[in-house]
Amino acid sequence: MEFRTTIHPREGEHFMRHSDKMMLMGSCFSDSIGARLKDAMVDVVVNPFGTIFNPLSIASSVHKLIDGETIAGIDLFLSNGVWNSYDFHSRFSMANKDAAFQRMNDSIATAHEHLKQCQTLVLTLGTAVVYRRRDTGEVVNNCHKVPQHEFTRRLASVDEITDALTSMLTHLHEFNPELRVLFTVSPIRHIADGLEMNSLSKAVLRVAINNVVRANKEWVRYFPAYEIVIDDLRDYRFYNADMVHPSEVAIEYIWQTFQATYFDDRSTQAIARCERVSKRLKHRPMSNNPDVVARFNADTQAVIANLKKEYPYINA
Repeated sequence: MEFRTTIHPREGEHFMRHSDKMMLMGSCFSDSIGARLKDAMVDVVVNPFGTIFNPLSIASSVHKLIDGETIAGIDLFLSNGVWNSYDFHSRFSMANKDAAFQRMNDSIATAHEHLKQCQTLVLTLGTAVVYRRRDTGEVVNNCHKVPQHEFTRRLASVDEITDALTSMLTHLHEFNPELRVLFTVSPIRHIADGLEMNSLSKAVLRVAINNVVRANKEWVRYFPAYEIVIDDLRDYRFYNADMVHPSEVAIEYIWQTFQATYFDDRSTQAIARCERVSKRLKHRPMSNNPDVVARFNADTQAVIANLKKEYPYINA
């Protein structure tokens, strides 16, 4: 008797290669899978605006990347001693205005060029709840702890999200006709407003994604990260102590399913080899003996050199 429902990788979906250029944007779940792609030495850009949770902001950010739309100094505002942008996560905020401005524009420029050559863009939608500035009506990527009375907050509709994603996909296809887009719904639970709102929000996202996947099925796919956690793993032991974020075990399980679904056998072998080298690069010899340390470093460089001979496209 089976006591769980397992989500199996789909057959014939192996359209990703270890040598591909990729980009991930969206919820902090993108950071988790992006970190694993980096450990696999895949050429990937992760969240060039920082973490973005809602689909309207994700769509708007993709438009900005395609257009290479830099921000002006006037777009920044001072709060809590640092300069922020409503388009960027707080990890881009800095005490020096010019430095923050430069960091944000450099990220846009780098991501614009990367997206132009990308084979796969993974977009992870976290919540359908959006925040709009009362003074301009613009949807913000991040509120930066600005007082809540300066925003209106509401649940975006299925039609609103579908329209925003459809416009974004049209723009993407014109910009890079070879690009494939992979949508996911983040398994991270947004429970500040209760489980009922979290459930409703995820349902709205799922229906909107289904609409755009059906309309663009030749080059747009959906990966069931959310369903893997909710229906396959289905246990609080696969969450961190906050009961909100999936545990490392859950993320690793999703990563293995992601690999099995989209990478061919040769790529999964390359990923395994690169992951072992990445682990070695993070390791520090348990010795203060300079000869031991030097020998370890020399061996590591030899391993990397051999890896680059086999996979010359990696950045190690």
